[in-house]
Amino acid sequence: MDGGDFHGLRIAVLGPVRAWRDGTPVDLGPVRRQAVLAALMLRRGTPVSHEQLLVDVWGGRPPNSGRRVLPSYVYPLRKAFDAQDVGPAGSLIRSGGGGYRFAGDGVRLDVAELAERAGQARRARASGDPATASDRFSQALALFRGEPLAGLPGPFARGERGRLAQQQRTLQQERLECLVLLGRSAEALDDLAALSAADPYDESLAALRMRALYGSGHQVAALSAYQDMRARLRDELGVEPGGELRRVHQEVLRRDDERLLGPAAARSATPPRPSRPCRAVDELPGDTGRLIGRERELALLTAPPPPGSVAVVAVDGTAGVGKTALVVRAAGVLRAHHPDGCLFVDLRTHSTGRRGQRLAPQRVLRRLLRSLGAADSEVPDDLDELTAAWRAATSSLRLLLVLDDVLSAQQIRPLLPAGPGSTVMVAGRRRLAGLDADRRVTLEPLETGDGLSLLRHIVGEERADREPAATRELVRLCDGLPLALRIAGARLQTRPAWTLAYLTERMAGDERRLRELSAGDRSVETAFRLSYDQLTPEQQLGFRTLGLSPTVEFDPLTPAAMLGRPPGDTEQILESLVDASLVQQPRPGRYRLHDLVRVHARRLAQAVPAEAGPARTAALRLYLDAARTASDWGPGGFPTGPRPGAAPFADWKDADAWLDAAGPELADVVGHAAALGEADHACWIAEALSDYLIRRGRYHECRTALEIALGHADEAGDRRMATALRCCMGITDIYQGRYSQGHAWFTEALRLSRRRADRHDEARALTGLGAAELSLGRAEQAVAHLAAALEPAQRLGDNWLAAMGLCLLGGVHHAQGHGEEALSCYADALAHAEKNGRPRMISTALCSAADVHLDLGHYGEAKALFRHAADLAQRAGDVLLHAIILTRLGTAEHGAGNLGAAADLHHQALSRHETLSPLAEPNRDRLEMDIRYRLGSTYSAAGRVDEAREQFRTALALPGADAHPKERALAIEGLEHCQDGPAVDPSAGVRATDPRRPDA
Repeated sequence: MDGGDFHGLRIAVLGPVRAWRDGTPVDLGPVRRQAVLAALMLRRGTPVSHEQLLVDVWGGRPPNSGRRVLPSYVYPLRKAFDAQDVGPAGSLIRSGGGGYRFAGDGVRLDVAELAERAGQARRARASGDPATASDRFSQALALFRGEPLAGLPGPFARGERGRLAQQQRTLQQERLECLVLLGRSAEALDDLAALSAADPYDESLAALRMRALYGSGHQVAALSAYQDMRARLRDELGVEPGGELRRVHQEVLRRDDERLLGPAAARSATPPRPSRPCRAVDELPGDTGRLIGRERELALLTAPPPPGSVAVVAVDGTAGVGKTALVVRAAGVLRAHHPDGCLFVDLRTHSTGRRGQRLAPQRVLRRLLRSLGAADSEVPDDLDELTAAWRAATSSLRLLLVLDDVLSAQQIRPLLPAGPGSTVMVAGRRRLAGLDADRRVTLEPLETGDGLSLLRHIVGEERADREPAATRELVRLCDGLPLALRIAGARLQTRPAWTLAYLTERMAGDERRLRELSAGDRSVETAFRLSYDQLTPEQQLGFRTLGLSPTVEFDPLTPAAMLGRPPGDTEQILESLVDASLVQQPRPGRYRLHDLVRVHARRLAQAVPAEAGPARTAALRLYLDAARTASDWGPGGFPTGPRPGAAPFADWKDADAWLDAAGPELADVVGHAAALGEADHACWIAEALSDYLIRRGRYHECRTALEIALGHADEAGDRRMATALRCCMGITDIYQGRYSQGHAWFTEALRLSRRRADRHDEARALTGLGAAELSLGRAEQAVAHLAAALEPAQRLGDNWLAAMGLCLLGGVHHAQGHGEEALSCYADALAHAEKNGRPRMISTALCSAADVHLDLGHYGEAKALFRHAADLAQRAGDVLLHAIILTRLGTAEHGAGNLGAAADLHHQALSRHETLSPLAEPNRDRLEMDIRYRLGSTYSAAGRVDEAREQFRTALALPGADAHPKERALAIEGLEHCQDGPAVDPSAGVRATDPRRPDA
């Protein structure tokens, strides 16, 4: 802006800072003085403090003279701008309130003029006058004379420079859009290319460039610009294009001239529309076979397509799951919604007869164009030209296109039609994450009932119903896979003399199972093998390894151990196999193989024995390390076998959580090891799991694992296992209340340990015998066994065993009224438990000592110990022990006179108790009777007699009440007290803190 044509004071910042008075340049001095002027002027009318000015101009390094330097900058500016007779009150730069303010009266600023012209341009564009808008935008842009605030130092100038430069780019883009609306797209392309190069991630700029390319007659280039931008955003920023860019892309595909170019440009630029095909094309294959059990998926696929866009629906699933049958049926339902034709293309990704003839997009496009009536001479060869021709030909058509056996999103993107209301159905084994689909269906194998219906339909209901058990077993062996069921049914159709039971016998064993699922040119294993052949070598190794997993479900840790790779890398392989429909993901972080797929993977793995052996051992070692790390027994509890190595578990809690996630398959790991001939691992894992499973109340699983291992103990190289597993069986029986059976196991274990002179297992067997004798009411014999066990347990460093023995011995002393001796035992038990470091045993020792204090009336000491024990039990995740301690703490509060706190604690104990499984926890009823007796006693003491009666009656009404005579007698006594007597003393209740403990 040249100030010579204007009167008064003019200041320009849209370039180097300059000023004129009546057309004569004003000397503004050095750049820091100009920076002070800019900081005041661009905040026109707003006071700016001295401190803010210092930061604006000098940033974090103000001059040593501080705010005193500012007058030396402001004074020359006033002298340059103000008339001679103007005082401080009339100055352009006024002082006050610890700062300065630029008044700006009578001053013309170029930034104000910029805003005025830009506003005029936008109002003209909004009113439908792009020609005037373009002129006004050009006038606004002419105010820029280079980089705004050029050369000025300081944070304020730097920030304003960026803001004004962005404003300049926005005005340029708005002007170029006006050119597109005026039909002058070609003029806009060079400037758009320059702007795009300066900001390659600006999606609105990319959208405008696509419109300009389209308006210049370059539809293919516009579509390529979208793909380039999309690839840049995904590869470099990890995001998909936003709504505006996707909308423009769809409009280019549809040749929507009015939306892209505006009404005026569209009228002059619209090319002639392609004519519709002379007849509707219908290339859908015949719908053969009965579709069973796919009602939900079919309803999802056949929902009416949206009228204004191209709908894309994708179906994926493992080989043989029935994808083609489903999409063909769905296409038949949708045929009426697509009057211009239904096209079907098999892309032959997994073709057996024409493996070398997988269809390239160019070949498919030529065929599709010919289907719509294009002559061979009109069909180009280049993929971009073919794509543009296809979209032009389909832009006014409502088509249904079915693409079967698809490999990748890249393979089908060029094939998408452009006509609004068209539908594309994509079917393939892979999950096409790169495809923008409106709906996705992952097809799973059939449920048992649907599998039975399909098999009965194929072989005949009468024939199948003659052998219901064999029919169900055949469906199980086929694991609900439609291809397998159809092949099995076809074999029975062609062998009328065969019974279903005969075919199931032929399918026994992995080798024969897949071999029998083959008929003519159809084979389940061939279908799986074609999917496997499409994998990378890394994925193939991962898939083979999964066939060796000891469990059906697994997380990344198991295959990571087998592959010797980090879990993060392994998870990526697993996710890629999920996308290939070879691995299922039943819930986040957990994976599984379809039963027949697992058989195939195992067969592939067995073909590489040098690879399979180490992988199997690594998986078993992972479970062993997890079980031993999670066990309360601690390192001293496992004197033989491998020590935990570099297992991926930070501590016992981490291992505990991992075993929890494994669910009910832990016993299967023991069976898997035994079946592989890994007798030592089977025994070690069963022994290590026993403590974990007992703590969880999963006694049936524990017994199953131990029985499997015991059957192979004589084959194990570790001769300790025969004794150790018997001890574990004894512990399981004791915790289930089977005291005589437990006594028998420990007696046998003691005999074997003494024969081998194994002092560690002898001590464990003696401790178990002491527990059994105590539970059977033979205290004298119990003390003898426990005393004999303590010395070797302590000498061998088995702190868990020593703590357990001392707790049991303390329980005997407590029952006999010898409180001091009991407290001494519990103190020693606590010392051993703390050395072992596991919270549950520490909690048990603390709780036992608290019981003694409670009986002695030392309520303060009892409460402190119970609170500490409750925290540890909760940390250990032991729900039963936590509930027991909470109700005992309630009794201590009752004894101390805090009846409200006592009732709250008993209710907390009941809430914890409700989470226990009535099937898995044999002491559940006994504990509920104990808690309700204590709660009733507290209510009685508080005078809440009706509520007390309710608790006693509820305890007596429990289905298992008669099996617990002590608790039943206490509840009856409490009820009688409610009728006619004083408050009940809850400390007269059951003494034991843990009903699972043998002395309970």
